[in-house]
Amino acid sequence: MERCLVFLLILFSPLTFAMSPHDWLIRMRGVEVDPSVSSSTITVIGGKVRNSSTQVVPEIDINYFITPYVSTELVLMTSRHDFDAKGTTLGNVDLGSVRILPPTLMAKLHFFPEDILTPYVGAGINFTRFFNEHKGPAITSIDYDNSWGPAFQVGVDIGNDPHWSFNIDVKKIYMESDVSFVSGGTSMKTDVHVDPLVYGIGVGYRFS
Repeated sequence: MERCLVFLLILFSPLTFAMSPHDWLIRMRGVEVDPSVSSSTITVIGGKVRNSSTQVVPEIDINYFITPYVSTELVLMTSRHDFDAKGTTLGNVDLGSVRILPPTLMAKLHFFPEDILTPYVGAGINFTRFFNEHKGPAITSIDYDNSWGPAFQVGVDIGNDPHWSFNIDVKKIYMESDVSFVSGGTSMKTDVHVDPLVYGIGVGYRFS
């Protein structure tokens, strides 16, 4: 019984993880990247691009605290996704896969920074690079344009330690690409929106 009381006192004591101006916080998360793919109508053959591949990948983010309530965050990750053209005059066409790298810079507002539970919201911008394309069997060549887009997030830090914390985070990252590909000697184009939801859990380490 005494041990339980001691544990509860430690758990709910004033938070020693509270951030100070000029502190840094590095997080490592495991994230699920869940695309919400849509596209314009594909030229020549009709139909639209769809995607069914979710990816679980590591993510690292670097936070700098301007005040205990305001920080900036740089999010770094990469994932690979498969794309198909559906409903075309040729039927379903495997477009292959492409890797995306969307470094994202966020401005974040932290609520209750001295509590054990510290929720936050953020908004920012991402630059998405599409690279390392793997063509589908019927595709002669394919090219993805890079893009800029907004990003939003909500999450919570949980901790009662001077350095370590646990984190839960959800982001919506808007990214699109003008995609050009050749099949059977015919050039086709479409505008593809990937727009994934990114669900993450992980740990963070604070230092000054």
